[in-house]
Order: sequence, then structure tokens, then C-alpha cells
Amino acid sequence: MSILNVEHLSHGFGDREIFADVSFRLLKGEHIGLIGANGEGKSTFMSVITGQMLPDAGKVEWSKNVKVGYLDQHAVLEAGMTIGDVLRSAFASLFEMEERMNVICDRMGSGEMSDDEMNDAMEEMGVIQDLLMAHDFYMIDSKVEEIARAFELNDLGLDRDVTELSGGQRTKILLAKLLLEKPEILLLDEPTNYLDTQHIEWLKRYLQEYENAFILISHDIPFLNSVINIIYHVENKHIDRYPGDYEHFQEVYAAKKAQLEAAYKRQQQEIAELEDFVARNKARVSTRNMAMSRQKKLDKMEMIELAAEKPKPEFHFKAARASGKLIFETKDLVIGYDEALSRPINLTMERGDFVVLKGANGIGKTTLLRSILGEIPVLGGSVELGDYLYTGYFQQEIDPSNNTCIEELWQDFPNLSQYEVRAALAKCGLTTKNIESLVRVLSGGEQAKLRLCKLINRESNILFLDEPTNHLDVDAKDELRRALTEYKGSILLICHEPEFYEGLATRVIDCSEWSLKV
Repeated sequence: MSILNVEHLSHGFGDREIFADVSFRLLKGEHIGLIGANGEGKSTFMSVITGQMLPDAGKVEWSKNVKVGYLDQHAVLEAGMTIGDVLRSAFASLFEMEERMNVICDRMGSGEMSDDEMNDAMEEMGVIQDLLMAHDFYMIDSKVEEIARAFELNDLGLDRDVTELSGGQRTKILLAKLLLEKPEILLLDEPTNYLDTQHIEWLKRYLQEYENAFILISHDIPFLNSVINIIYHVENKHIDRYPGDYEHFQEVYAAKKAQLEAAYKRQQQEIAELEDFVARNKARVSTRNMAMSRQKKLDKMEMIELAAEKPKPEFHFKAARASGKLIFETKDLVIGYDEALSRPINLTMERGDFVVLKGANGIGKTTLLRSILGEIPVLGGSVELGDYLYTGYFQQEIDPSNNTCIEELWQDFPNLSQYEVRAALAKCGLTTKNIESLVRVLSGGEQAKLRLCKLINRESNILFLDEPTNHLDVDAKDELRRALTEYKGSILLICHEPEFYEGLATRVIDCSEWSLKV
């Protein structure tokens, strides 16, 4: 049975067409992986089918009485809301029912209602009461407590303001809220971004056992492969369906592409021969009819078009002179903001090291990195930096500016010509449309490529990388890994994808060893 029908969907932004005549069906029990390169429109598709955006043309139809839960990578939690407020908002419709019941009670107690109005009010009260009981309204607090324990949110404090939390903690809260809502259909946009290994494994098991349908966007291929049974591939304004996992998709896609290229070559050869015959014979009376026949065949021919190749990124980090032997040393370092996040940390990094920091969200990995860089004051102990350090820093989260891509890069490299700026951005896998667009309208992956472009074009001998693989598509992730293998300097990396750093890291540090937030 079809749960979602999308027919002849077209959508774009300005003169940039994202989808052209797309059709899509979601069937009961399907576990769909929605894949494609950065900027192809995966998140836009989610926004359209959830009604957050109206398509330019086409139809989106959900089955009646289907409750859809959407985990949006761009979701914003409002300042002033606590963790408990967000979790309880999963039951907003039930609280509205309770409010309606209270209004009815006040009117009934006012003595202003006729007998008929009183009977109608009593009947409505009974219906609302039955609905509240059926949905366990009076057990909401215990449900919130239960899910908070499962996601270790009690340790943060349910009365804590959500704006004080890390990206991973916010993602956990949104996931917990989604599960409290108990939707029949899940729509998940890059749910593993910012999640630590422990909760990625938890989500993997949950989705493997999930009986209903879901649509999942993820560039984490091992995770994707473990939970889906259908691939929908977004490319060149179209969405194509491939039964099976990602590996099977790659095989079928490669074969399909090879067949199309072979058919295109054969057609181009035939066109050349027909055009040559027409050109040589249309002027001669004896062969004019044959030439006209060939021309008609040409006119009626359905042309095979090859999709334009997407630019693949190339990352080459510019190396500065060698640093001193010591990169940094911490002595009894205590990190945190208003309160300590760690026990005293004693950590040394030397030239040539590739150090990975791993551990659960919120235990202080980013705080440690920023403390070492001197971006935030330490609460105790000291950090000693080595000599001749040329630092490159990739931040996990940055609010996008209102500049265009060109303006953004030009601000950092004013000595480059416009041609050189465009060439540098194109080399990082950004298209002409991306380059001329405002940064804030780009996808998460395209914004990450812009930030990497800034990083690779500045000389460095030590890289501080905070979750650089979040949002990057498969090609960009593979190229970044290759570039880090080639890099001659030292690297301190925060990453939740072991398959990305395995074989590269000289040391992996589990930050739970010193964290007070475990």
C-alpha cells in the first residue's frame, strides 16, 4: 500500500531548478535511503513532502490519518526552552485538548449555559477525556523520564536551557522528542551528524527493528547500509529507485551509466553518418529523396543526453615550514565554562602526530580543542604551545553569513583575483551556481566545502579539525581522507566515524577517561 505519492514534482530556487517532473512512492514497511551529492536537493525534497515548502508544480499526497515524524538537520531550538519543555512538546496536541477541557469546565461552572449547551459540553468533555486516557496523558511525566534516561538527558538536567547544549546533545533531544511522538512514518535528515558512537549504535538497532516505513538521508554509508532496503538516488533533478543496499546500487548504477554512455556513442556515430549523407546528397536530383528521408529520420530521433558530470572536489593542504618538535602540552588542564567539564588533563602532542579525540557528546572534546587554541579561558592548569605553529582550524558549527561564496573567500584572501577565487572554489567541488549563491542558502555539505576551501588555501603545519566529515558527501569525504594522508603536518581530529580515521591516526584518545560528564 502506498503511504506517500509524489507525482510530477518540479521545484527550484530562482533560476536554479532542483527537481524536474519527479515521481516518488513510499510503500508500507520500506526503509529508504535517500542519497546524492551535496546540493542535489535531498533536504529540499524532505521540506516539500512535509509541507514546509510548496512545490512549483506537481502533487504530494499522504495517506489519510498518517502521523509523520521529521528529524530536520536544520531544526532550531528556541532560547528559553528547557530540555524538558522540548520533550513535553511531543504531546502538544494532548495539552491543547486539556486546555480545551479546562475552558469547557469554566463555562459549565459559570452558570450561563442552557440545558442543551450543558449536554453538548458534557458530551465533548467525555470525548476529550477518553482521548486523553487512550493516549496515556496522565503518564506523560513518566514517559519523558523514561526516554530521558535512555538518551542520558537526565545527566544534563531537564531544566537546562537548550541553547547551552552541543550539536550532538541537541540532536539527541530532537530524536528523543520524535520517538515520544510515536509517528507511523519517520523522516530522518542526517541523524548521525553530531551523534557519538554509542547513540549511533542505539539508533541503528532501533531502525533495524522498526516495523513502519522511514526515509533516511545519510552520508554515513556503513550506517545507511545496515538499516535500509531501498535506495532512491537524487541526481540531475531526478530521483531514481534502486532495490537493495548501497553496494547493490553502486553496481546497478555503474552498469546503467555504462549502457547509457555506449548508447550515446552509437547514436552520435549514427547522427554523424546521417548528417554527412544529407550534406553530400541533398543537392543532387538523383539522391535528393534519399537525403530527405535521412533528414526526417534525424528530425524524429529521440536524442540521448548524458548528465553533466558533477565536479569532484580536490583538496590539497598548503604546508608551512616545519613546526618545532612540541605542538602543545597541557599540565593539569581543567576545561569548562561556568563549571568544570574535566579532571586535570595532561596531554602532549608532537610534530607528525595524528591524534583523534573520541567520546560521547557534551563531554568536552570541542571545549578541549578551543582551550588549546586559546579561544576560551581555561579553569585551571596550563597549555604550552610549541614554536613555529601555523594553525588551521575547521569549526564544527558556524552561522552562515549573508555574503556570496565569492565574497566570503575574497574577505579571507583579498590578494586573489576573481578568477583565482572562482578556481579555488570550483576545485573544492562547488558549481558556478554555488559560487555565485549566498552562503546561507547552500546545503550543509556545500558550506563545509567552502570552509575547507579557506582551510586548504592557508599555509599550516597543524590542523585542528572538529567533525569535518559532518554533511560531506561520499566523494568529498574520500577526498578529504586522501588529502589528510598526504598532509605533512600534524593533525588533531574530533570525529565519530572510525572508518574515516582508521589507518591514519597515530593515537586515539577516549575523552571519557578525564571527563566529569560521563
